[in-house]
Formats: sequence, C-alpha cells, structure tokens
Amino acid sequence: MAHTFNQKKAPEANLFLRKATGLVRSWSVLDAFIYAIFSINLITLGLYIFSQMYFLQGGLLPTLIGSALFIIFEVVVYASLVAVMPRSGGDYVWQSRILGGGIGFVLAVTGWWFILWLWVPLYSDMLRHIFLTPLLGILGAKSAALWFGQTSLGLFISCVLVCLVAALYIALGMKWYARVQRICFFVGLAGLLIVFGFLLFGSSQAFQTGLGREAPALFGASSDVYGATLAAGEAAGAVAPLTGGGIGAIFLAMPFIVFFNLWPNWGTTLYGEVRGASDFKRNFFGMAGALVITTVLGIIFFLLINKTLTWDFYMKANGAWWNYAWGYTSETPPLPVWPYPALLAVFMTSSRVVQFIVVLMMSLWWFGWSGTVFLSSTRVIFAAAFDRLLPEKVADVDPKTRTPIWALLLMVIPSLIVSALFAWDLFSFRSLTLDSTLVIAVTYLGTTIAAILLPYRKPDLYNASPIAKYKVLGIPLITAAGIVFGGFLVFLLYEWLIDPNQLYGIGLSNSSSIIFILVLYVLAFGIYTGFKRYRKSTGIDIDRVHQEIPVE
Repeated sequence: MAHTFNQKKAPEANLFLRKATGLVRSWSVLDAFIYAIFSINLITLGLYIFSQMYFLQGGLLPTLIGSALFIIFEVVVYASLVAVMPRSGGDYVWQSRILGGGIGFVLAVTGWWFILWLWVPLYSDMLRHIFLTPLLGILGAKSAALWFGQTSLGLFISCVLVCLVAALYIALGMKWYARVQRICFFVGLAGLLIVFGFLLFGSSQAFQTGLGREAPALFGASSDVYGATLAAGEAAGAVAPLTGGGIGAIFLAMPFIVFFNLWPNWGTTLYGEVRGASDFKRNFFGMAGALVITTVLGIIFFLLINKTLTWDFYMKANGAWWNYAWGYTSETPPLPVWPYPALLAVFMTSSRVVQFIVVLMMSLWWFGWSGTVFLSSTRVIFAAAFDRLLPEKVADVDPKTRTPIWALLLMVIPSLIVSALFAWDLFSFRSLTLDSTLVIAVTYLGTTIAAILLPYRKPDLYNASPIAKYKVLGIPLITAAGIVFGGFLVFLLYEWLIDPNQLYGIGLSNSSSIIFILVLYVLAFGIYTGFKRYRKSTGIDIDRVHQEIPVE
C-alpha cells in the first residue's frame, strides 16, 4: 500500500507502510523456548560440527562448556533488547534505532538475508546424513543411500527438499509451525533417550561386533571396517581429544564449536509474534534454558560415545570421512557414510525395525529445526520492507496464515542458486562454509554495540523499560554483558579473519571468502542507498522512520 507524502514533512501516521504490521502474537514463551533449542540443535548442528573438529587439539568437552559460558552473556544482551523493543525484525530494528538506519540495514540484511542462502546446503548436508542415507540403507536401498551421501547431485536434490520443507512450514504460518516443532521436539527427545540407552547399556565389544555386521550389510563396507577406519583416521590427522589440550588449544577450538551453539537468540527476530516478550526474565530463562539443556545433553552424549564407541574411534571415523568429503583424498573411507552416532548406536541391534524406528525418531530433530533456515530471516526482510527500504509488496502478509510470502520467496529462490554452487563446488564455494557463521557474528557484534550504548543513546526508552533496574556495580546489566560478549565476538572474528594458526580457512588467505563477503555487504549498501534516494524523491524521509519505534 503506497502513500503520497508532502516533501517538507511526512505525517507521523504515514512514516511506516501501514498502521499495523499485520503479524500477530501467535507463539507462547514455550514455543520460543523450543525454537531456541532447535536453533542450537545438538543432533544436527552439534554432531555435524563436532565431527569436523577432528584435527583440533583442544578437548571438545571443555570447549563446549567454555563456549557456553561466554554465550550466556549473549543471552543477557538479547533478552534485554527483546524486553525493551519486542518487535519482529530483531537485530535490524535495534541497530537501526540505536546506531542508525544505514548500519542496521547493511549488517542485518547481510547477516539475516544474504548469508542464510549459504545455510541451505549445510541444512541439506545434514538432511542426507541424518535422514536420507541411514534410512535408505536400513531399508536395503544401498545404492540410493550412497548416492545421496556421496554425490554432488544427491546434495543438490537434498537442497531442493530443504527449500520445499522449510517453505511449506513457513507458508502454513507461525501457529502451525509451533505445533510441528512441538511434536518433533518431544518425539526427537524420546529418540535421543533411546540412543543414550543403547550407548549406556552397550559395550565397546558389542559395538565393534555390530559395526562389523551392519556396515557391510547396509553400506557395503569391508568386514574389517573398525580397524580400517582407525587407520584411515590416523592418516587423516584425527587428534581431537575429549578433554585436555591446554587452555590455549581450547580457546582455539571455540571459533569452530560456535558454529553450533552461538544461536540461542536465533528466534529473537520473531519476538514481535511472541506473547509476553516484554518480560526480561522469561526471555532470559527461555534462551538460557535452551543453552544449558543442550550443553548438558552434549556432555552426556560425549561421555556415552567415549564409553561405548570410544572417543578414539569416533574422532578417527570423522577424520576419515571429512578427509574424503573435503577432497583431500579420492579414496572412499572404510565406513562409506558420515559417522552418525545414532546410527552407530543402533548397529548394536540386528533388528531392522528397531533401527528404522530409532533413526526415524532422531530425524525429527532435523524436521523440527528445518524451518529455522528461513523463518527468522523472513521477519528481518519484512521489517526492512515495512520501513520502506524494500518494495511494498515484500511486506504483504497472507491474511490467513499471517506469513510474509514475498519475503519467503526472497529466501528460497537465491538459496537454490547458492546451493548449486556449493553442491558442485563452483568458485571454491565449499571452502566458504564457515562464512555462514562469520557474517552473522558481525551482525551480532553490531547488535551488541547497540546494546552497550542503549542506556546512553536512548535513555528515555531504557529508563522506561523493565531492564533499567538491573545493574552490575552501578553499570547497566545490558552494557556489562555486552562488553563481555562483544569481546568474545572480537576474538572469534580475529581468529576467523586473521587466522594466525591457519585453522579455519575463511580469512584473508582465502580470497574467495573475502570477495564473497564483500560482495554481500556492497549489495546490501547498494539496496539501502538506492531505496533511501527513491523514497526521498517521493517525500519519505527514511532517517525519520528510523527515529521511531516500529508499530506492531
């Protein structure tokens, strides 16, 4: 809905696209809590990134715990900002109102729109390793299982499936997605407890026997798959310990593990649609609870893997797989599928029915999580369009589902293009994997700076908020927490970009990575300046828009 404005002064009521967003508060705090747990998904993101850390020397157990301690400060920052301004759009809204429209648009759009295109092939890689390959193997379709798990076309088809599933969830609306994620969470949690039971009551000998029986039957591995995997992992340089490694090695492992657990705040772009979002304590305990529960489950998983699979075998199996998947060797690993701990655990039974049911239950961790690839991003795109920095059509909301459909399409279509580049590794796109975290971390740093400055840049807003009473030695809690978390983010960005130990491969030494990131920021800046000039020509002052809190 377009409006015509007086060149000298736009009426207050017409600063925004409409007098109301059209979105509704259809989620409870419980729904937001489950979404936060899925956002730092132990079974998808967690196991995926743990498996890639095989070459690091810091103990994964202390790395997991140490990173969670820093991320608690992130939770304080974001829970505070939500309580002050519970609006759809999250980072974009806060940055644009505290730091300025240009900074807010460029950082949030790049971090929540453009870089999320790169997440689709990552979600897809997890889909095939957690769902498609193991279940096809259990059903006896060995060739199809290996085709999905090992080929570029198999990865791209998985990308198409991700886009279809995620788009369907989001098109149905927040209320329906909340129902889906509740079912997936509780069934997936039951599946995880069953896996824990296999590992707790099983033994290393039972696992070796089951692996030697099931891996050849399901995936065509050799009968000596256990010993051959140990040898292949040794050759790949798998050294990551469960504990120990020294404080320096542990800190050097943190920039890798945060690919998994940096996201308890992933749902904060949706809090304009969450009931009770102005309650700081409920926001904090929701996100912090998700972080603590996931961390505890991760610790239990680590200890049970060590007990039954053995940590040495698990890390060497990971090294053997990724050494092949990353193209360091053309020789297929002895275990020709990704070493999925849930699948390895059910190898201790010969019952195909039990194997199928348990792996299917565990796959619901992926299906409940899959909507996160687009859902949070659509609200940032919507918020920018509502501020008139994108075409008005992008802010249209379906009257039945209250979903911004055009914003969803701006995620889906480019994601398929990026997925093709990733699947066939064109322009070294697979080397950009960790850019998916780096760019969002830059966005988070912008928001953290905004949080630090909030009590001083917007004192009236801060003093009228429920967080004004929380202080540490006289310093606003949001500022103190922001300083700690901001320091952690600067450390992460230094390790990724400068990469003095050559561990991450996305810094200055990787020209493809730097060019890709710069192109995204230049594109965002071009859209901002272009729309700002266009709106000015029609009598709309974008700077004035960003001086006002968005309507609900």
